[in-house]
Amino acid sequence: MFRHKCLIIALLFFTAGITAQEKQLSNEIIWNWEFAPETLEKIHPLKGKSAYSVIKVDYANRASKVVLYDYATAKELEVLVDSKNAIGVPFFSGYSYSGDEKKLLLETDVDRIYRHSKLAHYYVYDLSTKKANLLFGEKVQEPRFSPDGSKVAFVYGRNLYVKNIIDNTIVQVTADGSENIINGLTDWVNEEEFGLVRAYDWNADSNALAYIRFDETAVPTFSMDVYGTNLYPFPYTFKYPKAGETNATVSLHHYDLNSGTTQTIDLPEETAYYIPRIKFAPEADRLVVQTMNRLQNHLTLWQYRLSDKALSILLEEKSDTYVDIHDNLTFLEKGEFLWTSDRDGYNHIYHYDAAGKLKRQITQGMWEVTRFLGYNAKKKEIYYSSVEKSSIGRAVYSIGLNGKKKRNLSPEKGTNGASFSADYAYYIHTYEDASTPRIYTLRSTKDGKVVREIEKNTELKNKAEAYGIVSKTFSTLKINGEELNYYTLKPKDFDPTKKYPLLMFQYSGPGSQSVANRWHGQRDLWHQLLVQKGYIVACVDGRGTGFKGADFKKMTYLELTKYETEDQIAAAKYFASLDYIDANRVGIWGWSYGGHMATNCILKGNDVFSLAIAVAPVTNWRFYDTIYTERFMRTPQENPSGYDDNSPLNFSERLKGKYLLIHGSGDDNVHVQNTMRMIEALVQNNKDFEWAIYPDKNHGIYGGNTSLHLYNKMTNFILNNL
Repeated sequence: MFRHKCLIIALLFFTAGITAQEKQLSNEIIWNWEFAPETLEKIHPLKGKSAYSVIKVDYANRASKVVLYDYATAKELEVLVDSKNAIGVPFFSGYSYSGDEKKLLLETDVDRIYRHSKLAHYYVYDLSTKKANLLFGEKVQEPRFSPDGSKVAFVYGRNLYVKNIIDNTIVQVTADGSENIINGLTDWVNEEEFGLVRAYDWNADSNALAYIRFDETAVPTFSMDVYGTNLYPFPYTFKYPKAGETNATVSLHHYDLNSGTTQTIDLPEETAYYIPRIKFAPEADRLVVQTMNRLQNHLTLWQYRLSDKALSILLEEKSDTYVDIHDNLTFLEKGEFLWTSDRDGYNHIYHYDAAGKLKRQITQGMWEVTRFLGYNAKKKEIYYSSVEKSSIGRAVYSIGLNGKKKRNLSPEKGTNGASFSADYAYYIHTYEDASTPRIYTLRSTKDGKVVREIEKNTELKNKAEAYGIVSKTFSTLKINGEELNYYTLKPKDFDPTKKYPLLMFQYSGPGSQSVANRWHGQRDLWHQLLVQKGYIVACVDGRGTGFKGADFKKMTYLELTKYETEDQIAAAKYFASLDYIDANRVGIWGWSYGGHMATNCILKGNDVFSLAIAVAPVTNWRFYDTIYTERFMRTPQENPSGYDDNSPLNFSERLKGKYLLIHGSGDDNVHVQNTMRMIEALVQNNKDFEWAIYPDKNHGIYGGNTSLHLYNKMTNFILNNL
């Protein structure tokens, strides 16, 4: 009887094991986005009521709508617009409000250009009349309502226009837009590195525009072949200033809608090499401009008065290394403003008066503010997220404008975020960690307590459990005098008496973070697939990464990838020394900056790494753009050794292990030139390696089955060689 029961129990365990094994990850499952979480898209808190709107897009059925919800009850108050039944409204994928929230701009027929820029048709939808009108007959860029909702500015053909939507008239503000001249939009390098596309702004009275003009005449042109599907490929050319080369000449202008005249705002050339931000203050007469010198170690915040053309300095940020650009300038009452800076060694919030005099440092400590979330003028309370409790997590806090009464508005562990209502009475709180997909709840700002649940992503969590997704184990590692954050992923049936192959992943770029206590992205899921196949995956954030203070982040200045490579090699040697790691089977991979790192690691660390995969890597910083590269390296003319000593092109003879090199031929960011030069260097040193070029694919290398094919290739390369 006892033996019979044991046999039944054993069979049950065996059957359960078979069932569990049936739920195995595959690249087909991962890249079919079967683990995509439920999200709230484009939340907009309305000003006049305790409500928010979101967009709901059904791409399969080409249907979209904007829905209004009550904060406290989650009750659907109204469908503001629905492409299925609204007159003259096509399927749309984006929306934005006029300042009075009586009209919407609906975005449709989008053509992507670069990382952030796009062309699209836009419709102005009147929420009272329920009618839509096409903004312009052609696709345009960066439309924006005037604050009073009566006009829309936009860019077409590199010229700035204003449409009066009351009388349906259009005024062309500029006329010199051309192949070399851009008005109201940024060029490629400013878009990519300063995250800025719309280079104009409205004043509060809706009677003036300030805009930046880019003259690219002297900027070198880059060309890449587009293979397409026609008989002949064709060259795609665009202005791309590589490190040390000539940038666009920028100038700032003010257009008066009443008089129809344009004035140039003269800025000192030595400090205004770049104009990364412009922003009108609540006072209609006051424009605030950020300028930066070419070395990006001197930022100036200017105030310009339209009425008397008076230009004055509000504040300056100077550094021996570089100054970061951000969007945290926040205007308060009576011309005062908030600003963030790492001037004391950590990123914190500062309060200035209208003349630019520092009133107080609001947050302080050996931790960083990671995001400015808002300011409640009525209660004089500031909201932000930080890494005060953990450098791999995020918590949400409030603090008084006087720097007192700090409150924690979220759990201290994991990754927390918040989107506040217009009156700051509520916030939609997001929480996630390495074991929990994103949870949305509504909380009261007064006490941080949960009012109601919005979305728990329970189905995704259950699916992850069914597929045996394992949690990351976080820890720190003492390397080269620093405590480095890292995580590991181990097989579910991990046995410390066995030997496992190790694959390391990293990005390593300045200010980045890969070791974070948050839910899995697509690449994390691919790592889980490898773990299910018997690999251990590890990730280490080395020196130069973010959220541990300015000294830690900026210590790689002038020597990009030198110290980062040393840290990855040292970490690999540590892991290889562990009893359960097979020291002969240690690999590393990365994308972009991480691809550069993976390549450097297998060359300079050829005694520990036996495999590397580099996707879309930089192979010499001389090939990359001015703004990013010079921020950290200065120019090649000033710092030739920094460029050459850290370029894998100059160490290709050291290759011993298995190396896979992947790039998209249509990469406008990290040009395929990087990979071609690496290939040639390896060939001339008679080194065996594998490579793949994805035709016409950009830096993300996606579209159709591209991601599936790429990750299948990498999976097979690892299974066969590590």
